[in-house]
Amino acid sequence: MAALIEAARAPDYPAEIVLVISNEPDAAGLNFASSRNVPTAIVNHRDFASRDAFADALDAKLREVKTEIICLAGFMRLLATPFVERWRGKMINIHPSLLPAFKGLDTHARALEAGVSKHGCTVHFVEPALDSGPIILQAEVPVLPGDDEPKLAARVLKEEHRIYPEALRMLAEGKV
Repeated sequence: MAALIEAARAPDYPAEIVLVISNEPDAAGLNFASSRNVPTAIVNHRDFASRDAFADALDAKLREVKTEIICLAGFMRLLATPFVERWRGKMINIHPSLLPAFKGLDTHARALEAGVSKHGCTVHFVEPALDSGPIILQAEVPVLPGDDEPKLAARVLKEEHRIYPEALRMLAEGKV
């Protein structure tokens, strides 16, 4: 999220960050966004009886500010299928693996356990099935001897910060 906000501050960037929403009231990203004069909102999933009701509230908040593209960043909730379908082709996510490998959680540990020689990150369109949407961009990093989860995660994060703004640029310019 921080990389997207910083990229969007450039005068020639084709997208504007109109709102940062969190389902967690104490998310650090809310403070970061506020410090950069980006409006924030909290839509706490615990306040809703169902996933659909939460998604409807989220959708209403997004439409209120005329959102055109959704960029998920650290959003760790599965979204209701009708919400995902409503935003199909306009919602992207960053995932810390070279999809389709290592969908879901604990990607760095799983990559190390599998003994792969390369790992990385993927920006993809969000679809109802977890981490399964069409790939927009990927970045690869080597898995080095002596790597542990923090070392590998740090190299992957650096690439995430590079490719997520580029993928949003591509989508905003109609190149994907």
